[in-house]
Amino acid sequence: MLIRLNTIQGAKENDLENINHLNHYIGMRVIEPKDMPELQYMTPIVLSIAALGLGAAALGRRGGLHAWAGLCAAAAIGGMVDFWWRAYTFGHTLDLAHAAIQIPGLAYQPPLIGVKQIANFTASAWPASGGIVVGIAALLTAVAVWQSARVASPQAPMTEMRERSVHAAAAA
Repeated sequence: MLIRLNTIQGAKENDLENINHLNHYIGMRVIEPKDMPELQYMTPIVLSIAALGLGAAALGRRGGLHAWAGLCAAAAIGGMVDFWWRAYTFGHTLDLAHAAIQIPGLAYQPPLIGVKQIANFTASAWPASGGIVVGIAALLTAVAVWQSARVASPQAPMTEMRERSVHAAAAA
């Protein structure tokens, strides 16, 4: 299953339908992208964060960078918590009255990241290209914050920080 910024679909044509058929046997509700409002407002959120990042870069101040990095971190944590909550809700809110297979005490929550054995299935969750790009962006943001804290005074413009860094490298 592929979970994208604005939709959920199978890796192949009938994957999502097949997953829903299997989930039916344990009493799990159907996975329908239209039932997840997050998919509708994620694109505007990501575009807004990107625009604010460009604004912070244009401002050229350390405070702008730090505020934007904090916003990115808060959005990432919020997104992961929301994703975990969705997986938890789907895996623990079962309709046992209509489930053909019932295993008392077994929850069917897939992992957030990694591999997990669930009954006789191995569930795995790994980031696709979009998740990898976000991870690289987060790493670069952390490096920029760390570098800005090392090089400059609290209100120095980024251009001044770059000049100091170039002069320091040349002197070494």
